[in-house]
Amino acid sequence: MEGAGLSGTFSSLMAEGALLSRRGEHGKALASFTNALQVKAGDKHGLVARSVCYLKLGDTENSLRDAEASLQNDQTFSKGLYQKAETLYTMGDFEFALVYYHRGHKLRPELQEFRLGIQKAQEAIDNSVGSPSSVKLENKGDLCFLSRQAESKKVKQKLQVKAPKKDQKQQSKVEPIRNEKTERQLLGELYVDKAYLEKLLKDEDLIKSSTKYGMTVEDLILGGINYLDTRTEFWQQQKPIYARVRDRKLMQQRWLPERKRKPSEVARYILKSMEEIDMLLTSSCPEGSCKKAEHVLKTIEGWSDDEIPNKNELIGNLYSCIGNAQIEMEQMGAALQSHKMDLEIARENDLPDAISRALDNIGRVYARIGKFQQAIDTWEEKIPLAKTSLEKTWLFHEIGRCYLELDEATEAQDYGEKSLHSAEEEGDVEWQLNASVLVAQAQVKLQDFQSAVMNFEKALEKAKLIHNDAAQQAIIIALDDANKDFIEELKAEQRTERIESLRDYDYDDEYQEGEEAEDQKEREENKQKEIEKEENERNGRGGGGGEEKEETEGEKGEDYAEPHQDLPE
Repeated sequence: MEGAGLSGTFSSLMAEGALLSRRGEHGKALASFTNALQVKAGDKHGLVARSVCYLKLGDTENSLRDAEASLQNDQTFSKGLYQKAETLYTMGDFEFALVYYHRGHKLRPELQEFRLGIQKAQEAIDNSVGSPSSVKLENKGDLCFLSRQAESKKVKQKLQVKAPKKDQKQQSKVEPIRNEKTERQLLGELYVDKAYLEKLLKDEDLIKSSTKYGMTVEDLILGGINYLDTRTEFWQQQKPIYARVRDRKLMQQRWLPERKRKPSEVARYILKSMEEIDMLLTSSCPEGSCKKAEHVLKTIEGWSDDEIPNKNELIGNLYSCIGNAQIEMEQMGAALQSHKMDLEIARENDLPDAISRALDNIGRVYARIGKFQQAIDTWEEKIPLAKTSLEKTWLFHEIGRCYLELDEATEAQDYGEKSLHSAEEEGDVEWQLNASVLVAQAQVKLQDFQSAVMNFEKALEKAKLIHNDAAQQAIIIALDDANKDFIEELKAEQRTERIESLRDYDYDDEYQEGEEAEDQKEREENKQKEIEKEENERNGRGGGGGEEKEETEGEKGEDYAEPHQDLPE
C-alpha cells in the first residue's frame, strides 16, 4: 500500500511539472520534477524532464548532469540520448552532440528528431570548420604558430576569469568588446532589444527600484543582457559570420542558370532546404513546409542530372514531404496523389527504402479517410520490406487496428499477437502496451472475455511501468467492462447448464413415472377383479349348498339385476 501511495504522488508531481512546462513556467516545473525525483530517486523519465527544464533556463551543466544520469542504467534510453545530444549542441559541443544523435537514430530510426539533430549538428560543424573538401593541408612553413596559439590561449583564459558580482555589474555598463556590426548580424531582431536594455541601465532612478518579488530592476536588466551575450556567443560558434555570408552568396548564385554549380554547394543547399522543410512540419506549420518543398522541387527539376546524381530519389523524397504536409492540412486527396508519385518514382528507380516509405504513407492516408481494407492491402505489401523489429511492431499493430475497425476480430487478434511478439523482441515497453490492448479489444469482440481480462491486466502493468497515467485510466475502464462481461458470461453458462439438467431430469422422470403409473393402475384393476371374483364365488357356495360350482355370465347378471329376490330355502 505504501508503494502505491508513493507511485501516485510521483505521477501527480510529474503531471504537474509537465503542465507547468507547457505553460512556459520552467522554474516552477523544475521544482515539481525535483520533488518527484525525491519520491522516486533516479527515475529516468523524471531526470529527462528536469534536464529539459534546466536547458530551458540556460543551466546547461545541470541539464547535462541529469541527461547523463538518465542513461546510467539504460544506455539505450532514447529520450535520454536525445536530451544529452540537445544539451551538448546548446553548449556548442557539436561533434559530441552529433555522436549521440547518431546513436539515437540507430536505435530509433523512425523518430524524426534524431534525423533533424544529425542535420543541424553536421551543418554547425561545417559552418565552424568548413567541409572536408574545402580544407587543403600543406606541409610548408614552420611550427612557430603553435607557440603563438598557446600564448593567445593563455591570454584568453585570463580574460575569461569570472569577476565578483559587483564587478560584473560595472563591467556590463562598459561598451561591449564585440564589433557592433557583427553583433547586429548575429542577434538580428534581438539587437534592438539589447540596445534598449543597455539604454535602461543609464537610468539611475529606474535601476535602483525593486519589483514586488524583491528583485532589483538592475538585476533583471543585467540578466537579460547576459542571456543575449551568451546566445550571441553560441550563434557565433554555431554559424560564424563568414558562413552566413557564404550562404547568402549561394542563395544569390543559384538563380544564375548559366553558372555551373559546385557539388558542395548543391549538397549544402539541399541539406539546408530539407532541414527547413522538416522543421516547419514539426513546428506545426504544414503550410510553410508544403510551400518550401514545392519551391525546392521546382528548383531541382530545373537542374541537370550531372549536378544532382540522385535527382530522382530526391524528387521522390520531396513528394513525400509534400504529402506529409498535406496530411497535416487534412488535404487527403492531394496527399494520396503525392505519395503515389513518390511510390511510382521509387519503383521506376528500384529504391526499396523509398518504396517502403511510400507504402507506409499511402496506408496512413487510407486509414485516415476510413478506407481500412485499402490500408490493409497497402501495409501488407510493405511487410517484406520492414527491416527492424520495431518497424514490424508498428506495422502489425496498424494492420490489426484496421481489421478491428472492419469487425474482423480474428485477424485483428492475429496481427495484435504478431505486434506484441515483435515488441517483445525489440524490448519496447510502450509498444508492448499498445499491442496488448489491441489483442484484448479483439478478444472482447470475439467474446473471449477471460483472455481479454488477462491481456488488459498485462497492458495495465506496462502502463504503470512507463508512468502513462492516461493509458492506465483508459485500461482500467476497459478492464472493468471486460470483467462485467466475463461475469455475465459465467452466469449465462450456469443458467444454461441448470436448465439443460432440469430439462433432462423432468423428461426421464415423467416417462418413468408414466410407465409406473400405468403398471400400478393395471395391477390394481387386476387385483380388484380377483377380489370381486372370489367374493362372487363365496356367495355362490353359501346359497346353493355347493351343488353348482360355476355360474354363467347370465346368471350373474340376474343376481346383480334383482338383488331383492329371496334366496331359496
